[in-house]
Amino acid sequence: MTAEPLRLRNLSPVILRQRLASASLTLDYGAAVVRLGSDLAGFVADLQRVYGAFALVDAAFADFHTQIRGGRGLRAYLRPQSRFLIDGVQPFDPFPQEQALAHFEWGVNWCFAQRFNQHVLLHAGALALADRGVIMAAPPGSGKSTLTAAMMLRGFRLLSDEFGVLCPRSGQLWPMLKPLALKNRSIDVIRDYAEDVILGPVYKGTRKGDVAHLAPGDTSVDARRLPAHPRLVIFPSFRQGAALSIRRLPAEEAFAHLAFNSFNYEVLGAISFNAVADVIEHCPAFALEYSRLDEAIESVRALLADARAASERA
Repeated sequence: MTAEPLRLRNLSPVILRQRLASASLTLDYGAAVVRLGSDLAGFVADLQRVYGAFALVDAAFADFHTQIRGGRGLRAYLRPQSRFLIDGVQPFDPFPQEQALAHFEWGVNWCFAQRFNQHVLLHAGALALADRGVIMAAPPGSGKSTLTAAMMLRGFRLLSDEFGVLCPRSGQLWPMLKPLALKNRSIDVIRDYAEDVILGPVYKGTRKGDVAHLAPGDTSVDARRLPAHPRLVIFPSFRQGAALSIRRLPAEEAFAHLAFNSFNYEVLGAISFNAVADVIEHCPAFALEYSRLDEAIESVRALLADARAASERA
C-alpha cells in the first residue's frame, strides 16, 4: 500500500516559512519543476491554501528557480510591493504585496511561455478521463476556465488550465498542473458549483479584473506524472441562456484555431506544425456553445466516448 504523501496543507506554517526563506520549496507541476523562495509572511498562507494537495518533495533538479520578494528601500514600508524574480532577475514590474500569490502565478506562467520550448505549448486547458485527453482551447472571456474547473470538480483529471503541454516526440499531453485562475463572475459560479471547492483569496481590481485561484484536487495532483493521449479537441464558448450547440469543425479550421493559439508555434516552427497536425488528424474537433455547465460536461463525456469508440473501430 502506497503511503499518503506529506502534502503542503499538512505542513506546519513554521516549516513552510523556513523552506521559503531558504528558497528550498519545490513545486512539481508534472512537466516542469519550480523551486521557490520568499520573504513575505502573508504569501505563505495563500500559497498553502491553493497548493495544499501538492506533496512536499525534495528534487535535486528544478527547471526554474523563482522568488517572491518584498520591495526594497522605502517600498518595504510605503505601499509594500511583491517582486517576482527568475534566476535572480526581475523580468517585470512589481505588484502590490497583497497580490503576491497572483504575482507568483503570473510569473510562473511567464516563465513557461518564454522558456519552456522542449514541448509545444498550446494556449489551452487540458483534462483527461483515465488516459484519454481533452484539449480545451478558446480565447479569454469564452468561459474556458470556468468549464475546465467544473469538469475537474465533476471527476475529470486536470492536466492544466493554461498550458496544453504537447510532447512533439510521443504526441502525448503532459500535465502542467497549477491552480486554476478564475476571473470576475466565474469566481462565484465555481464557488457555488460544488461543496469541495477550495479557493484562494479574491484579488480585486488586478490587471485582469477580479481573480481567485482554485486549488487542484488530490487525484489530479497525484497523477501529475501521468501523460494522456489526445482524443478530443473542444473550442468552448459560454453564452448566457444559449441552448447547447455542438458543431464538428473541419480539420483546417480546427488546426488554425489550435496552432495559432499556441505560445511557441513560431519558435518551434515545423515541430509545432507537425505536432498539432497530428493531433487534428487523430482527434475530432468541435465548437461547443453552452450556458449550463453540467449539460456541457455531459456532452464532452459523450463526445469523448464517441471518439474512443471510433478509434477502436478503426
